[in-house]
Amino acid sequence: MADPQVPGPDALTRSVLADQVKERLLEAILDGSYPPDSRIVETAVAKELGTSQAPVREALRGLEALGIVEITPFRGARVRRLDSAELLEAYVVRSAIEVLGARLAMARITDDDVQQVLGTGVRMQEAAKSGDARAVAMIDASLHEQIMKLSGNATLLRVWRSLEPFSRTYITLAGPHSDPEWSAGLHDPMLEAIRARDGEALVRAIERHFDEVRDWLGSMLAETAASAGGEPDAAEAAR
Repeated sequence: MADPQVPGPDALTRSVLADQVKERLLEAILDGSYPPDSRIVETAVAKELGTSQAPVREALRGLEALGIVEITPFRGARVRRLDSAELLEAYVVRSAIEVLGARLAMARITDDDVQQVLGTGVRMQEAAKSGDARAVAMIDASLHEQIMKLSGNATLLRVWRSLEPFSRTYITLAGPHSDPEWSAGLHDPMLEAIRARDGEALVRAIERHFDEVRDWLGSMLAETAASAGGEPDAAEAAR
């Protein structure tokens, strides 16, 4: 008799498919294909992706849990507006999470781990020198994820990943607007602290990093609002 607590292969396949659908929908929301307040119709998405409605429904519930869509009975799902205040608040939370992750990571980091992180830093500098701001932003996200993975705390990593849409929004915003060498340079103190295996220096570098990014992002969003004559939502500012 099968253990009722162990999911069968059909359930596992549906879960993997739902994750893939969620990723596709998230990309479409952030690139403006689904603008704020637009409806996401289960049947249309299922037809477009060649799947049943079940994984689409599960994907939408996942996006609702992340705060990206709202699901209303009898009306379906629509894209939420991520306002600038909500985006900036997410960076306060992310800073606190990454400080804890850094402390845990530095207590268990190996020589190989250090070299891998430093290698990511080298790739970021190379992208910055070539002027590729979007590549810098994506390597930036990868570097932070490396540190969180090195914490060895799966719960912390899961909470950190719940802020993924806000991180993606930053990547979308940063690409066309930021100075890639400035963005890459923000990580130099972090990388030096990791090279020296200095946990407290890494904590200070992460806190300073998020303060500077939050100040820059707040200024950019304010300028966008002023030029548009109102307060932008994050998805609109990204386009």
